[in-house]
Amino acid sequence: MKIIIQRVNYAKIFVNGEFKGEIGKGIIAYVGIFSEDSEKDIDFCTDKLVNLRIFNDENEKMNLSVKDINGELLVVSNFTVYGNTKKGRRPSYTDSAPAEKAEEIYNLFVEKLGQAGVKFETGEFRQHMKIISENDGPVNLIIDSQ
Repeated sequence: MKIIIQRVNYAKIFVNGEFKGEIGKGIIAYVGIFSEDSEKDIDFCTDKLVNLRIFNDENEKMNLSVKDINGELLVVSNFTVYGNTKKGRRPSYTDSAPAEKAEEIYNLFVEKLGQAGVKFETGEFRQHMKIISENDGPVNLIIDSQ
């Protein structure tokens, strides 16, 4: 599993042109599912996403997690996270899990986030989405379970 995260002040998501949800201060998480992902990868990424200390404390040091600040997550499935650009001029997505497996893993990941006690919104799997956000920092990181 690979997740590109962005620290944001707010974000809104639209699915197929329709408003789906919004978050305040928190993280946008673009979630890519690898062909070999398992529940172990889900658990690793859930823990890391919820507890990664990327928000500033009172001393302006990145010392607080999204959970610590009562922040929110916008979780977006995104197979292009595993796009490989080493050869040619068109990305290859052969490392991404097949759609059925990816959806199963993604849904379990979302379920585990719900159990982690963090408020979140999601996009919709295999749908066209538009996201409006204000980055904070910017802070962009990659969580990779492999």
